[in-house]
Amino acid sequence: MEETLKLIETTFMSRPEELKHIRQVVRETVEKQGASKETIDCVVLAVNEACMNIIQHAYKSAPDCKIILEILLVGGEFVFRLIDFAEPVDKCKIKSRSLDELRPGGLGVHMMHKVMDEVVFLEPCRGAGNILELRKKIH
Repeated sequence: MEETLKLIETTFMSRPEELKHIRQVVRETVEKQGASKETIDCVVLAVNEACMNIIQHAYKSAPDCKIILEILLVGGEFVFRLIDFAEPVDKCKIKSRSLDELRPGGLGVHMMHKVMDEVVFLEPCRGAGNILELRKKIH
């Protein structure tokens, strides 16, 4: 069984202005573990996109809803869990738009899947609405 080490858990509100601090927390946390610049940039991008999706889609831009970010080290992987308390999402409806469409927006899901090794929704617990887990091998 792989050893799990919780590096950080932080709670923040569903406001876009909170994301600067969250990006900094993610960057500093993975940097301390000796991750490469490429890995750091990828996880910061993916976590930021996931948070923005929670704010915009799960919470419909309501500014006073709670989001929890957990960063764990599991074996040779970083694990990022984003927990919200919104209505559970229909996982079948979450997909990126066609890359052929030339318009802004709608590429966050595509980017998350492109830069992370795994992106999955876990069964919610602790009264949570949704738990999104992002995994990235340490390089």
